[in-house]
Amino acid sequence: MGGDLSVERLLDAYNNGIFPWYDESEPILWWSPNPRMVLFPENLKVSKSMWQLLKKEAFQVTYNQDFIAVIENCAAIKRDGQNGTWITQEIKDAYLDLHHLGIVQSVEVWQKDELVGGLYGIYLKEKKIFCGESMFAKVSNASKYGFIKYVRKLKVEGVSLIDCQIYTEHLNSLGAAEIPRNEFLKYLE
Repeated sequence: MGGDLSVERLLDAYNNGIFPWYDESEPILWWSPNPRMVLFPENLKVSKSMWQLLKKEAFQVTYNQDFIAVIENCAAIKRDGQNGTWITQEIKDAYLDLHHLGIVQSVEVWQKDELVGGLYGIYLKEKKIFCGESMFAKVSNASKYGFIKYVRKLKVEGVSLIDCQIYTEHLNSLGAAEIPRNEFLKYLE
């Protein structure tokens, strides 16, 4: 608990399997869940309906073209079982700093000229790990489409693991699974 969201502290945290997660009413809280939800790119599951969307190129996907719109949408989207957001202005500012350094990556999903989905996270390139932070969709399957495209891109780049942090049915349906924290931390060594 505590500290700040400086570039140095955030990089140190992610490199040690820790991430900030708190709301405006709390001090900065740092987490390292056990178990840890991860996706090994080779385990990506693509449903038949998603294959159809990918085949007909239902959406256009860009990378790092509109990070601010992605994080703003992630903060604003209503989520079942959650009141408010953990994406505070302090988080937005800190991750924008990391984005300017090429460490935070964004994926934008477009339908025509409208941003309808996206995601962002920390790319630990030297460790071949992407740490997903948040996703949003305004149109059914938009974030899933972007996630699948990005996982395929990361796999080509040699990424060995995508950190999904905590269990969700959505990520589980895409092939992510829980592993013990100590096993996850070995990937960060």
